[in-house]
Amino acid sequence: MSRLFGTDGVRGLANGLLTAELALSLAQAAAVVLGHDQMSEGKRPRAVLARDPRASGEFISAAVEAGLASAGVDVYNAGVLPTPAAAFLIADLGADFGVMISASHNPAPDNGIKFFARGGRKLPDDVEDAIEQQLAHDAFRPVGIDVGRITRFADAEDRYIVHLLSTLPNRLDGLKIVLDCAHGAASGCSPQVFTDAGAQVLVIGADPDGLNINDGVGSTHLEKLQATVRAEGADLGIAHDGDADRCLAVDHEGSVVDGDQIMAVLALALRDSGQLKDNVLVATVMSNLGLKIALRDAGITTRETAVGDRYVLEEMGRGGYSLGGEQSGHVIFSEYATTGDGVLTGLQLAAQVASTGKSLKELAATMSKLPQVMINVKGVDKSRAAIDSGVKTAVAKAEAELGETGRILLRPSGTEPLVRVMVEAADMATAERVCNELVEVVRGRLSLEQHAQ
Repeated sequence: MSRLFGTDGVRGLANGLLTAELALSLAQAAAVVLGHDQMSEGKRPRAVLARDPRASGEFISAAVEAGLASAGVDVYNAGVLPTPAAAFLIADLGADFGVMISASHNPAPDNGIKFFARGGRKLPDDVEDAIEQQLAHDAFRPVGIDVGRITRFADAEDRYIVHLLSTLPNRLDGLKIVLDCAHGAASGCSPQVFTDAGAQVLVIGADPDGLNINDGVGSTHLEKLQATVRAEGADLGIAHDGDADRCLAVDHEGSVVDGDQIMAVLALALRDSGQLKDNVLVATVMSNLGLKIALRDAGITTRETAVGDRYVLEEMGRGGYSLGGEQSGHVIFSEYATTGDGVLTGLQLAAQVASTGKSLKELAATMSKLPQVMINVKGVDKSRAAIDSGVKTAVAKAEAELGETGRILLRPSGTEPLVRVMVEAADMATAERVCNELVEVVRGRLSLEQHAQ
């Protein structure tokens, strides 16, 4: 049986894989595992619950809420809020754990359940495994005064906004910023916090109806943001995804500034202010080789991890590092957050534009990106990607051709049934050719239809 938890919680088609019954059972199992310390002392654990605005989040959230309370957990329901807000509130409230209902950048029919431990920290694999194993046991069902109570967390958003504003090194007065909230969880708080910080704010993608989340807007669809920034003469644009744990940007000309470039700007700023611990940035294997080269020339070391912001967090924790993140826009400031926070990242990036007087285009130019091509190969057996001899031979041959001027990464997706093929090279033509050649090998060797015959 495959592992229920992926790289970022339990995610799948709502009412397909992710049913109300599974949500309730997962909540009951998590209550036993994550609330054990309090329960062993005869106390009721406390948990924060939040969700993004997709329609299925309503019934899944209700099921999780019921599962937790029926297992003796007091639930503080924060309603619709970003994932990093939920993580912050767990720590701010002193809760024992928390649950976020979201499928992040995925389309509206999908959803997910993500658990956080005390302090708002993501769960290590062994704790997720313990929750999954607990599903096989009878649920814990206290009675009488021992059942959990459910409370509306009325000031949750206000607490989060105050926290975000407290992190700013300077105000954003004079900046004109376009925000794309992906019709997602940041539709309320992100425009508010940027306005409170002093920026002139124009907002798109901030009318969630439960079905339009990530639909043609947000960090995975930047076209509307680019067009709006150019049309309005804005200084920059900030794009979130559905649960606002990531941030991508566009400069005043409408050019995309990705997570690697954002990290380069912020790493240099922290270095200059003496806040970049050991002059180290933690990034994943997906980051562009250009990031590593630019930071090396600036005296900053890049430490690489597997893909997933929790692996970045683990490495940051081991070394006490200040900054880390992913090319996709998950950026983590360990001083202020326990997970990627797209609103926080956007604020810090805008603060650099405001304080330096430089455009985002100028700041981002500190890093030159090597041409990179990534293709998602669907309909293949992703479990065989790392062991198939034909695929391994093709990768080795391509790596020999690229030498030190590029690199190759084949990675099974942790959240979708596909294999990602990524190639970097000295020029785009080479990157595209090598990537397409490898895609054909992967598709031919790992086709599900072929293995089904």
